[in-house]
Amino acid sequence: MKRREFIALLGGTAAWPLAARAQQAMPVIGFINPTAPESVAEPMRGLRQGLKEAGYIEGENLTIEYRWANNQTEGVPAMAAELVRRQVGLIVATGGAQAALAAKAATTTIPVIFNVADDPVASGLVASLARPGGNVTGVSTLIAELTAKRLEFLHELVPGATRMAVLTNPNDPTADVTLRELEAAIGPRGLQARILKASTGREIDAAFATFAHERPDVLFVAPSSFFLSRRVQLSLLAAFHRVPTTLALRDFAEAGGLMSYGPSLRDAYRQVGVYAGRILKGAKPADLPVVQASKFELVINQQTARMLGLTVPDKLLVAADEVIE
Repeated sequence: MKRREFIALLGGTAAWPLAARAQQAMPVIGFINPTAPESVAEPMRGLRQGLKEAGYIEGENLTIEYRWANNQTEGVPAMAAELVRRQVGLIVATGGAQAALAAKAATTTIPVIFNVADDPVASGLVASLARPGGNVTGVSTLIAELTAKRLEFLHELVPGATRMAVLTNPNDPTADVTLRELEAAIGPRGLQARILKASTGREIDAAFATFAHERPDVLFVAPSSFFLSRRVQLSLLAAFHRVPTTLALRDFAEAGGLMSYGPSLRDAYRQVGVYAGRILKGAKPADLPVVQASKFELVINQQTARMLGLTVPDKLLVAADEVIE
């Protein structure tokens, strides 16, 4: 073999691994959340579990570009636009409708998978649950629609309550739905509700400060990704003011809150991960029906109940998915 041919052969051999690596380049997905990483640490394990079930492991055959707004929600649309410029393979928008709507507004071609608490049809994300259409699909936890059941559990724990404070985040799309559901549910129970609004940490402090002269018997915290990120603050203030409090997600009870009832956020994120994997393998968002949450959790913090002087009825203890001692 001539020297020139031999060198050419070596060059071609060396190029094969490079070509193979180029063909096997890891897909990149974008991730948007209006809160901070520590706010959804447990749900994120669910996302990675779902991706793994679909055959993808971050760092091995998948790259994730994270964008966290750290509760500075005005920056969410810019983060979505940045991921579109990055030309990611798909965008996972979690933490509520705001991130999902921003991603949908930023692109009509890149697939978007959402996790929202409200009705994605009413918010304009999809045409229908069964046939989303377009480039958007995902998971709806329908937290607001569980309002009556959560109020029922709270009333069973504090049956003598007549005055209820309701803490809402006016910037959350689910706020109005929650208030409508709550209004329908409190009538038969003879409860009087006072609405308090907060969208910052200082406003949460100010809302609790009103309890000094208008003390409620119970506090109902409306679902909001912002309130989830402030769960430690909420649980500490509720303990300080000795007000039995309920929030939608288990993270509140785990942080010292009295009780939570709502969908499993980890399972919802797992379902998002499964859909992401299917889309990476060629499925079209328009053909993937919106998944409605089917796993719900009642979590009671027994230690907090004792601190508040409450006896948890056996009926609730039996119904609880977890009792924190």
